[in-house]
Amino acid sequence: MHKILKSLLAAGALLTLAQISFAQAACTNRGDLDNLYCDANKDLVADVPTDKSKWKNPSTLIFTYTPVEDPAKYENVFKPFTDYLAQCTGKAVKFYQVQSNAAEIEAMRSGRLHVAGFSTGPTVFAVNKAGAIPFAVKGDAKGFQGYNLITIVKASSPYKTVADLKGKKVAHTSPSSNSGNLAPIALLPAQGLTPSKDYDIKFSGKHDQSVLGVGTGDYDAAHVASDVYERMAERGQIKESDFRVIYRSQRFPTSSFAYAHDLEPTLAAKMLKCFADYRFPAAMQKDFDGADRFVSINYAKDWDVVRVVDKAAEKAAEAAKK
Repeated sequence: MHKILKSLLAAGALLTLAQISFAQAACTNRGDLDNLYCDANKDLVADVPTDKSKWKNPSTLIFTYTPVEDPAKYENVFKPFTDYLAQCTGKAVKFYQVQSNAAEIEAMRSGRLHVAGFSTGPTVFAVNKAGAIPFAVKGDAKGFQGYNLITIVKASSPYKTVADLKGKKVAHTSPSSNSGNLAPIALLPAQGLTPSKDYDIKFSGKHDQSVLGVGTGDYDAAHVASDVYERMAERGQIKESDFRVIYRSQRFPTSSFAYAHDLEPTLAAKMLKCFADYRFPAAMQKDFDGADRFVSINYAKDWDVVRVVDKAAEKAAEAAKK
């Protein structure tokens, strides 16, 4: 009996491997996506599963927002919207607090998260590793919001350009962050500063922690998103006069909103319309720099500059190891 059981288990394992191999072989194009996903239409995002039994139509939609600042704060900021989304979709909606970009991406990859706001850089990781489908960015009637990578130092410091930061204590936020890590790695060598080569990268975890760390002297400088820095000043968390911006990059799109690729298509379409029709109340507009709506975006086109930075950052990181 034991031998028979072992034979059955072995046969089952071989069948599973064969099914995985067949599924992978059946995918005509995958691009940069993980092996779990397929991109047959080559729009750079995961296709809806061809097997309808894999579509998800949950009774409760799990929603979260990128943890650039205190997650609890954003649960309150988004409550008017999550209440509206519940009424609009006819589903219960629960805000899921995440403490890191990695945790947010893993939650969608594992199926525990259905729709989320991802920071600019992590959006690429969410698309490729978690099957996220970006569909909107905060904005107004003129278009979607953007931000710049800025490098900040204390106003009293002697540093005038990023090239002055060689050998100094410089904060990055997290490995997957665009403005907090990928963009500095890709863009600053042309300005005379190569992260990880000219200084040891110090990860703070979040943009606000990087800013506060410069203020307290824990870091000599920090690379952060301009919108987070400006919001902190507007809320009185910092005084802009205490800091100086010594570098400002070109403009990037801000955090994307994306849904899981395996949501039932009718549900996904209904949810997207709910997002498109919603107008932010005054409190949300204040928290999001005047944005009053979700503006539709195309990942292939609107995230092109971010993917370029991502590729350049990978090459720079590989070169630094040699």
